[in-house]
Amino acid sequence: MSDSPATRRSLEVALGERSYPIHIGPGLIGDPAWLTPHLAGRQVMIVTNETVAPHYLARLREGLPGELTVHELILPDGEATKTLASVTRIWDALLEAGFNRRCTLVALGGGVIGDMTGFAAACYQRGVAFVQVPTTLLAQVDSSVGGKTGVNHPLGKNMIGAFWQPRAVLIDTDTLRTLPERELSAGLAEVIKYGLIRDAAFLDWLEAELPALRRLEPAALTRAIERSCELKAEIVAADETEQGVRALLNLGHTFGHAIEAHQGYGNWLHGEAIGAGMAMAAELSRRLGWLSAAEVERTATILAAAGLPLAAPADMGVDDFLALMRLDKKNVDDRLRLILLETLGRAVIHDKTPRAQLEELLASFPRR
Repeated sequence: MSDSPATRRSLEVALGERSYPIHIGPGLIGDPAWLTPHLAGRQVMIVTNETVAPHYLARLREGLPGELTVHELILPDGEATKTLASVTRIWDALLEAGFNRRCTLVALGGGVIGDMTGFAAACYQRGVAFVQVPTTLLAQVDSSVGGKTGVNHPLGKNMIGAFWQPRAVLIDTDTLRTLPERELSAGLAEVIKYGLIRDAAFLDWLEAELPALRRLEPAALTRAIERSCELKAEIVAADETEQGVRALLNLGHTFGHAIEAHQGYGNWLHGEAIGAGMAMAAELSRRLGWLSAAEVERTATILAAAGLPLAAPADMGVDDFLALMRLDKKNVDDRLRLILLETLGRAVIHDKTPRAQLEELLASFPRR
């Protein structure tokens, strides 16, 4: 990837006094010009994990001014660690180091680290600053933007958390060089989602550029990340706490979160489960008379080209799906609210799916 500053891009999440920038490009980690302006005071806690730390922790720390008090906490890796116990370790580290309300937490890692660090920041002394430095494609295009923070519960994903916006999001595209292929595909699921729910032209572009994205070609990656962040920033600015349009970002997530919870967090990557969930949502949209068979097939082809699964787990029955889907946070007054597609590029919130039709979909959908 080129280290040219010309390949860097910046945009804003417009939330009034709490607006913040998203900076995208190579070489941002370790460059003090990008992180230092967003620190609240002299105390900095870098939270990362055992996989990311060997690659980027030293570079990030070396880029911080010498007069700062910098501590670091290295947590285990994996979705299974996204628990209150891990967040308590962050709070313990902050208290043991004597961190005050002017401290800043820096989340260096994927979505799990970002969600937990943001939740720790939201609660520590009733709220302190934090900055997102996402190192996976999925975190760069989705979880690092928008202020959703939290942890999983054995009965449901992300059921304990808070809305807490970062001061900045620094997306260093060089980090994708060390990303395993399976993690890259998982991130592409969320990129594809934006095209499906809101931008048909972007979906057309993705359809053509998926081979380039999987080859980590810099221009394609920067374009995909920038457009994904633009679309998410627009939605978050319009509906920060998911009272309406922000729910559209959950295409495939009701099905996907059920898969993750049933299989055990981390056995299916989040993006893999969402890929299968989007295929299920597309097929249900067809059964409701919205998408054509050709549009469902096109959706499946795009997901497959990204390396994503198109089938549900073999050991997951209809009752398993229904029991876990009832716990979805979008549900209101016991009505299951699904995000479906009226057409490719336009999603809707739907809470009137007949139970028999949903059961038929869950029973007939391919298993693997």
